[in-house]
Amino acid sequence: MQSDGQPLPGVSYVMPVLNEVTEVRAAVASLLDQDYTGTFEVILALGPSIDGTNELVAEMSAADPRIRAIDNPVGSTPAGLNVAIRASVHPVVIRVDAHSVLPTDYTRIAVRTLLESGADNVGGIMRAEGRTPFERAVALAYGSRVGLGGTPHHVGGTAGPAETAYLGVFRRERLFDVGLFDEGIKRGQDWELNRRLRQTGGTVWFTPELVVTYRPRPSLKRLVRQFVATGLWRGELARRFPANNGLRYFVPPAMVAAMALGIVAGLVGIVGAVLGTPLAWAVLGFVVPVVYLLFVVLGSVVVARRSGVPTFLWLLVVLPCIHVGWGIGFIIGFLTRTSELTTHTGR
Repeated sequence: MQSDGQPLPGVSYVMPVLNEVTEVRAAVASLLDQDYTGTFEVILALGPSIDGTNELVAEMSAADPRIRAIDNPVGSTPAGLNVAIRASVHPVVIRVDAHSVLPTDYTRIAVRTLLESGADNVGGIMRAEGRTPFERAVALAYGSRVGLGGTPHHVGGTAGPAETAYLGVFRRERLFDVGLFDEGIKRGQDWELNRRLRQTGGTVWFTPELVVTYRPRPSLKRLVRQFVATGLWRGELARRFPANNGLRYFVPPAMVAAMALGIVAGLVGIVGAVLGTPLAWAVLGFVVPVVYLLFVVLGSVVVARRSGVPTFLWLLVVLPCIHVGWGIGFIIGFLTRTSELTTHTGR
């Protein structure tokens, strides 16, 4: 790759797309509007969408030769990334999500950081932005410690080596060195790829200079499905690579298990009290879910204090959906081969 004073390296934007007709146009437009002066290409890996996404992409591709569409018959995110990377021609590969909107300086800052740091992968902050009270509540949960735990790519931090990175700006040759994305891992594949980059002597670099706008799922059903699926795969990754997982990944499943045990104990206590047995003390088990609900309420008050009543009320629902959905998914994934749960593959 070239250094300062030399021509800027070309970049290949790779984006897996499946059923994203409402988001993909804005995502692609943000790539075409970059202020980066090097050459670039946009490669969209199209899964078997049923909402008109592929027809829309065909129109965009016909209107701009820099946009190239290729087939991703498998439909999954890692498969789409891999076919797009193999089709790419430039030395820098920039992963893009159909739900993300890149600021105009994203590529310029990312490539500069990649060159200056010597890293194999550079990533920044995922700044979720909602357009409805529900989406704004999800965005608040994403960007707060009471929501997703406060990792740097959600809430920010100091520039430097990191465990993983949001999206990713890669040295193309290093992607091939480590074997690209593992197509058997439908979610969390970025974390697993970054694990291999680090284990082979590479560096994953976080910089708060990179801020990407992310559009949350627009409905509660899709949000729950997203986090159950994410938890499933995180559970499987924790089982596959036990030495590489931080304690924060185990907090949601531990919370779910504690609440379940607390509720069962409380019910036993009620029965014990009715029957006059010594088990009546077990009603104290209800303390666990009550404490959690207080945590949700207080957390929502702090996080959504300036966001209006509708967003606050949605946050009271969103936080448990994220925590419990992720936690239940993790437990199932940890105890079961997630790769065999075909209903949870893909987005």
